[in-house]
Amino acid sequence: MVRKIIRIDEEKCNGCGLCARACHEGAIEMVNGKAKLVRENFCDGFGDCLPGCPTGAITFETREAPEYDEQAVRESKAGKAVAAAPENHTHPAGSCPGSRMMQFRREEDTNASVPWNQVSRLNQWPCQIKLVPVQAPFFRGARLLIAADCTAYAYANMHEDFMRGKITLIGCPKLDDVDYSEKLTAIIRDNDIQSVTIVRMEVPCCGGLQRAAETALKNSGKFLPWQVVTISRDGRILD
Repeated sequence: MVRKIIRIDEEKCNGCGLCARACHEGAIEMVNGKAKLVRENFCDGFGDCLPGCPTGAITFETREAPEYDEQAVRESKAGKAVAAAPENHTHPAGSCPGSRMMQFRREEDTNASVPWNQVSRLNQWPCQIKLVPVQAPFFRGARLLIAADCTAYAYANMHEDFMRGKITLIGCPKLDDVDYSEKLTAIIRDNDIQSVTIVRMEVPCCGGLQRAAETALKNSGKFLPWQVVTISRDGRILD
């Protein structure tokens, strides 16, 4: 079948291994000091490996390739988990950094001065990138916020610090099987957008959202002020 799959330029690869660690399907391995796509049927085409590459050696291409085999990936992961587990055979909860289980211990602040009558700062509907129209009245003169779904749950003050005064578009490149860049390009190009703020999580798969927004800014032909803010899994703004 013809589908989207990654391509690794061996000339640009510096052998750092970041892509192999980011590829939770196990499609990439280090061979003789270079990253190689050793199992094409393990590559889902999401590109979790792209953001971590410091040399730009990984790109997408559309070509004839075996269909992504999710069952084979699951069996491979299960085999690796059994091999890596201690004698009591406890299994790790997945190898994807974005889905690995973590628990945060929060101290309840009984003296917190947060008002109970906080208001929503969502200024339009719909807000999902997949659902929002390319042209709409609310885009006139808008400051655009492009945010990963999880950021609103991880970062406590999302409404006041990021959504206030902006038009908010949300999405998840891992769960939405779509390239956002084309639609975001049209939104930025065809409307009077004043600025773009990208808020993403620290996990590798969130790089797809940042990459789509940056591509859209470039392809729109406009020079707009923009910034990227990264949120940690425990809700902090990372430098």
